Amino acid sequence: MKNRFLFLFLFLFLSNISFANESFNFDVTEVEIKEEGNIFIGKNGGTAKSIDGTLIKAKNFYYNKNKNILIATDEVRIDDPKNNIIIYSNKITYKKNEELIFSEGDSKAIDSDVQIDAANFEYNKIENIIYAKGNVKINNKKENYLIYSNKITYKKNEELIFSEGDSKAIDSDVQIDAANFEYNKIENIIYAKGNVKINNKKENYLIYSDNATYKKKLGKIFTKNNSKAISEGVFIDAQIFNYDQNLKILNAKGNVKIDDKIENIVINTDSITYYKLDNRILTKGKTKTIIENKYEFISKDVILDRTLQQLSSNNKSTLKDDNSNFYLLSNFLYFYEEKLLKGEKVEVNTNYEKEKSDKYYFDSAFINLLDNSFISKDTKISVHKNIFDGERIQNKKNQTLMGKNDPRIYGPSSSGNNEFTTINKGVFTSCKKNDSCPPWSMRANKIIHDKKKKNIIYENAVLNLYDMPVFYFPKFFHPDPSVERRSGLLQPILNDSDILGSSLNIPYFHVISDNKDLTFKPTIFDNRIYMLQNEYRQENKNSSLIADFSYIKGYQSKKKGEKYSNRNSISHVFTKFDLDLGWNNFATSKINFFLEKVNNDNYLSIFDNALQVDKKFNSMVKSKTSSRSGLKLSLDTDDYNFTTGMNIYENLQLQKNDRYQYNFPYYSFSKSLFSNEKGTISFSTSGSNSLSKTNNLRTTIKNNINYKNNKIINEKGFVHNFGIYFRNLNGTGKNDAKYKSSIESDVLNISEINTSLPLIKSNKNFTNYITPKVSFRINPTDMKDSSSSSRTINVDNIFSINRLGLNDYESGKSLTLGLDYKKEKNDEINKFFEVKLATVLRDVENNKLPTTSTINRTTSNLFGSISNNFSENVSISYNFALDNDFNTLENNSIGLDFSINNFVTKFDFKESNGEMGDSNVIKNSTSFDFNDGNSLIFETRRNRKISLTEYYDLVYEYRNDCLTAGFKYRKTYYRDRDLRPKEDLFLTLTLFPLSTFDQKVEESAWRGDNAIQNIFK
Repeated sequence: MKNRFLFLFLFLFLSNISFANESFNFDVTEVEIKEEGNIFIGKNGGTAKSIDGTLIKAKNFYYNKNKNILIATDEVRIDDPKNNIIIYSNKITYKKNEELIFSEGDSKAIDSDVQIDAANFEYNKIENIIYAKGNVKINNKKENYLIYSNKITYKKNEELIFSEGDSKAIDSDVQIDAANFEYNKIENIIYAKGNVKINNKKENYLIYSDNATYKKKLGKIFTKNNSKAISEGVFIDAQIFNYDQNLKILNAKGNVKIDDKIENIVINTDSITYYKLDNRILTKGKTKTIIENKYEFISKDVILDRTLQQLSSNNKSTLKDDNSNFYLLSNFLYFYEEKLLKGEKVEVNTNYEKEKSDKYYFDSAFINLLDNSFISKDTKISVHKNIFDGERIQNKKNQTLMGKNDPRIYGPSSSGNNEFTTINKGVFTSCKKNDSCPPWSMRANKIIHDKKKKNIIYENAVLNLYDMPVFYFPKFFHPDPSVERRSGLLQPILNDSDILGSSLNIPYFHVISDNKDLTFKPTIFDNRIYMLQNEYRQENKNSSLIADFSYIKGYQSKKKGEKYSNRNSISHVFTKFDLDLGWNNFATSKINFFLEKVNNDNYLSIFDNALQVDKKFNSMVKSKTSSRSGLKLSLDTDDYNFTTGMNIYENLQLQKNDRYQYNFPYYSFSKSLFSNEKGTISFSTSGSNSLSKTNNLRTTIKNNINYKNNKIINEKGFVHNFGIYFRNLNGTGKNDAKYKSSIESDVLNISEINTSLPLIKSNKNFTNYITPKVSFRINPTDMKDSSSSSRTINVDNIFSINRLGLNDYESGKSLTLGLDYKKEKNDEINKFFEVKLATVLRDVENNKLPTTSTINRTTSNLFGSISNNFSENVSISYNFALDNDFNTLENNSIGLDFSINNFVTKFDFKESNGEMGDSNVIKNSTSFDFNDGNSLIFETRRNRKISLTEYYDLVYEYRNDCLTAGFKYRKTYYRDRDLRPKEDLFLTLTLFPLSTFDQKVEESAWRGDNAIQNIFK
């Protein structure tokens, strides 16, 4: 026992001596030395002190002398007096050569102000840097903040702390979350990067950003990129924030968006200042504000006062609402809770960016956007330009002025609501804007728009022509422009006639239902004639009906050489009904019914100016000498076409027994049987049953099978094609000159071979075309005698297979020769010179062909046409038929158009002689436009065969977009029962769209010695 104690004493004594000059001095309870003194193990508590004064206290030590590495475990504490740091951990590794200390498990580092907790440390004593990992927590008690992170770097010399991964900084008021931090202890500034979130629970706001800087001493927060702030229902997005926590002011820049969830307001701008204490937001630069997804303001430097619930700007602004209304304001103040808008220099566009847009202008206005009530000063209302275009569609001449009007209403003040709009001392005109007064205007003490009844009401109104009052209305109204169909009076029409006298037409339009209406059009004449005309319309999904009928009382007729008859009644009925059957197996399946009937032969000629009919009946009214009624069924598919029906024709110029022609039934059917690259085979059939001249009955059925090959072009440029045509003609008649009472059936055939040689020659300026053509046709079958039929041949139809338009083919053999020449400009193909010549040769004369065609002869006339369209001022067309003796022109047709500047004249001369007819007529039409608004038109037609001028027309007209005035002089020499030669002078005036006045001037006012005095009378 004594020896063992002596040995331990010697060992401990020798150890202290042995390590006295090494890196560490150990003071431990138990010591174990291994590997010849290289390994030192200390147990049961103690200390190790390095030569720089660092003191390490722990339960256990393990020191490798060769590597100069010390490992301490259990309740480790490191005191570094040089760097003023204390470190606690479960285990540390001290690499003395590198002066690096690594801690493991529940590590803690404390300097004078900061305490750092983490799972592990790496402490670089030389650079005085601590690297902490795993649930890092930094507590700065002096500055009163905490920092949490996955990893931090503490550069103690610079007093900088860097964090990495899920970092969080907390002071008394603010919590900052980010991916990474940089904390400057000296400046007390935190730089946060990556998914930054700042939460101020005291002030109740959140800030998000990619990067943020928190200057705690100044109480300011700066963010950069993808920044968002949330506070009390207000969401602010921007690129950059600058928030002063002391002044409670936020500055935001770069694509700023404010979303006020409470007030339902969204603002987009470049820069804002949010005064949080005053609850006011000021924008800088262009600003777009959307309120309640209904109202869109675009302005500049806008103020949003959330306390007063106001939006305002002193700059030019626009507002667009969800009803397509657009407001332009020089400045505005909007109370968004009450929906009240106050502005100056206010311009309102309804139906903005749509075709029918109206404009309102107010010098200043107070508008309630909720109920559209307003009070304004200096009101101007501009209605969309094409509002009256529907009135112009009926007149082609007026169609050039479509969209040219500027309808508008002016007044010094106005007010309105959802029911009424009132303009005080208003002026209305539809005339185009110019520097002078409008051609016409309507002035009224009050102009009231009744929005429920859709009426515009005028009180104490005066009609002015160029500021001259001409008519006074105590009160009148008309439908507002939005009304497309509305019961009420339509535009009145004043007229005059040499036969009927002066007349006044006052139409009344009545809406029966959504798809039905009736127009009552009474006309009163000054010679005791009364006309009651009505128009009924009905539109269904698959059908359309229009009926126009009239009853005229008090008309007196007069035949040649007789006195006037007693006053009697006459009438007309026009009807059209269209029905779409909608059959699934057909591309088209329709039924059309039409009825045209008058009970006086001259009705359409006498009452043409007085009749007011739909454009669907224009062809009937213009013809004046015939009417047509019938029923038609049309069925079309991709494979065939079929039509059937019945017609009744009435010639008003014939005697009662001979004027009617009944054609019922009739039909036509066509179908392509075969078609490929070589040619086409087609089949068609048609038939009719016609009764005319009381007892002339004719029934015909035609069946056709035709083959026509496609064009073949050979190597020398010749173009060939041929066709074979078969027709089965069946006919029977009663009291008919062509068909017998027994059925006649003929099989007809005609074949043709066509050859042409197109030649082209081009140079720099012109291209010349010459095409010689020849057509040989042969028909071995016979034909009916059509020699008395009137048929005309010209260069346009001479090469057609059925050039005569007969039921049967022309019999025999014929050779048709032709030559086409054309010279045209390369850069302007509409400028050309063209000549066409053609003739027909036969082996024998065919006496069954129409003699007027001259192709019945062995050598027909030489048919030709010449067209010269090279000049911009002169255009000439000449068609002729030269007898085969080349001495006689049997047909001449000359057309000459000459225009220079505003002068245009047209001459038409037509003459036929010999077998082609017996007529000679010349017609001239001349117009001169003095300027855009003044024109003079003269027309005449003369029958040179009987040396009779049929009529003279002279019209002078002054016209602009809203007023037409002028005179019409017409002298006619035509006489037919009630129609007599006459000479009339009319004064016309149209105030568009109000009314038209057409007044005849008595002859005594413009003829005779006292004409001037009579005019003034």
